[in-house]
Amino acid sequence: MKQDEKKSEILDKKKVSSQLSLSGWLDQRAPFLSFLKKEYIEFPMPKNLNIWWAFGAALCIILLLMCITGIFLSLTYVPTAQEAFLSIETIERRVPSGWMIRAIHIAGSNLFLFFMYLHLFRGLYYGSYKSPRELVWLSGLIIMMMIMITAFAGYVLPWGQMSYWAANVVMQALSSIPWVGKSLSYWLMGGTIPNTITLHRLFVLHFVVAFAILVIVGLHIIFFHVVKSNNPEGVEPCKEEEVLPFYPYFVCKDGVVIVFAIFLLVVLAFFFPNLLTNSENYISANPLETPTTIAPEWYFLPFYGILQVVPSKFGGVLLAMGSVCVLFLVPWLDRSPIKSCKYRPLHRVSLFLLIMSYITLGVVGKIHDQPLLIWLGRFALFYYYFHFLIVMPFSLRFDLQRSLPKSLLDAVRSKP
Repeated sequence: MKQDEKKSEILDKKKVSSQLSLSGWLDQRAPFLSFLKKEYIEFPMPKNLNIWWAFGAALCIILLLMCITGIFLSLTYVPTAQEAFLSIETIERRVPSGWMIRAIHIAGSNLFLFFMYLHLFRGLYYGSYKSPRELVWLSGLIIMMMIMITAFAGYVLPWGQMSYWAANVVMQALSSIPWVGKSLSYWLMGGTIPNTITLHRLFVLHFVVAFAILVIVGLHIIFFHVVKSNNPEGVEPCKEEEVLPFYPYFVCKDGVVIVFAIFLLVVLAFFFPNLLTNSENYISANPLETPTTIAPEWYFLPFYGILQVVPSKFGGVLLAMGSVCVLFLVPWLDRSPIKSCKYRPLHRVSLFLLIMSYITLGVVGKIHDQPLLIWLGRFALFYYYFHFLIVMPFSLRFDLQRSLPKSLLDAVRSKP
């Protein structure tokens, strides 16, 4: 018995040594294991991170799921005005599990944009755009713009009534841009009205930009790993006691949010699939019949609301585009050395008013036939720009001064 035990111990040691030698041999030639260990296991994270920092991981998982389901949908989809709607019907009714793949794709797109807005709000609230994280912020905004382009193109692809007329409204809005608008609109549509060429180009745009997003997400993660993570206190960790390794502490936090996100996706896809689509889109596109109300998906409603509250078509387009472009200037508009709104009470109030103004513009985009709502939307639009162009640059002068904790350990100890 003792000899057998010794033999088994010797065999186990040989296996371990062979594994170590194999991993060592591989790591010397292609250091993937050491890279993963350094950047995703031992990577130091501030120990006071809360649940708001887990939405980035959920976004990555949903994005991968969207790309996989999109590939399967593209195998059957036909990007022509005559067959696009019929190909969607084929996916829904004849392709095995096609309805499920499309439902997951639609639910995933809505959930992705919802989490993206939460991710953006977290960055604004905790000052994650400040030095030295400007590139993290800017790359994130580029991803957001690419997602919006992809979402718009994907919304047109089913070629239902709302898809067709949404494309028509957007192209007409682009045509209002002086000098280049009409040429740009004509080139994108391949004519004066949406047609097969429009659909084909938007399909290519949807497919190409979707995978280009993966590249920018990779850069976003690289920038993040170079400058490390911000935290709710806005105080940079300077001691080993103030950080924890990414694994297992933050993997567990991210895992909880990812599971919750997948649960929401399953509920939306399987139990409420019609909640995320407009009933008009179950009717094939008809250029001769205009829907009673034309409204985009919920994530574009604030921008559509801007178009409704501004009398000038070009002015509406300019302000709608500017509402996104102004976010790129935020790292330089905000001159306060304090990052977190936790220690900036007046700026915190202004930020919540900004969110309310954004929601108000969304309501106006959905219900834009009430004069009172139109004026309320104009006030909301004014405050949106007021926050970025007036409050942010001068918040250092007027905000209440609060003392920051000297270290993250002091902040953790001060909590009840």
